[in-house]
Amino acid sequence: MAVNLPRDIRAFLSEYHRKGLARSPQETECNDNFEFYKNRLRCQPDGPIGVDVRGCTANRWKGDYNKLEFGHGYIQWLFPIQEDGINFAAQRLTPHEISAMRADAEVMRRIVRAYTMMLDFYGMRLQSEETGLVGRALPPGSYSSRYVNLLYAPHNNLRISRILKCLSELGLERLNAGFVLHVLNEQSEHAELRSPFICDSMDRWWANCIRDDHEREWVARLIARVRSGQRVFTRQMYENVLERRRQTGKFPTELLDGSTS
Repeated sequence: MAVNLPRDIRAFLSEYHRKGLARSPQETECNDNFEFYKNRLRCQPDGPIGVDVRGCTANRWKGDYNKLEFGHGYIQWLFPIQEDGINFAAQRLTPHEISAMRADAEVMRRIVRAYTMMLDFYGMRLQSEETGLVGRALPPGSYSSRYVNLLYAPHNNLRISRILKCLSELGLERLNAGFVLHVLNEQSEHAELRSPFICDSMDRWWANCIRDDHEREWVARLIARVRSGQRVFTRQMYENVLERRRQTGKFPTELLDGSTS
């Protein structure tokens, strides 16, 4: 593991020292995150918000960009990880909750729904849950105005790191490369989302929120080629590599070796 990675990323990649975090007896009994995603516990302090299909954050808050931008407590409830955050009313994710949430199909559907809400907030949409393919938001939404917000509200970079870590923890890591490679395509082919803050967050944090060593290294090498000007990463390439991974389980090495396919 690269020693120059941020400390939180090193902890994440080590699976928090292979689940060796010191935990109090009280914490081993905590189930707030699981109870929240079962709609038996409400988000605090952002109000009485659950995640069921009838009145959930991921439906009722979708498109309410001011609420999503200026509310800061909800993100830890929607995307819990094994790290503390700024909302002390939220509990960090525990290993026994990870097992319970992964095993519950209803909870997993709600996690994906929360992810699609945040993608919409960032001017994007999930086109394939199977491959992780992401595209620009469609009308009546405006991807361009949401991209501008992402450029000028860098606290969202921290949120995205949390989202990607959470997806990985809960068995949805296949979605992470889809997000990172969409941003890379926007930067490379369309000169969008190219601020220094976003590039730094992407290169040091987002691209490393992938525990699969082969996939993480492949993504890092592709980013390095794009950053150095050796490669323009087109939308067609983006769609092709995700489809190749779906078919074979691996990203194609020839894209890193100079092939234009």
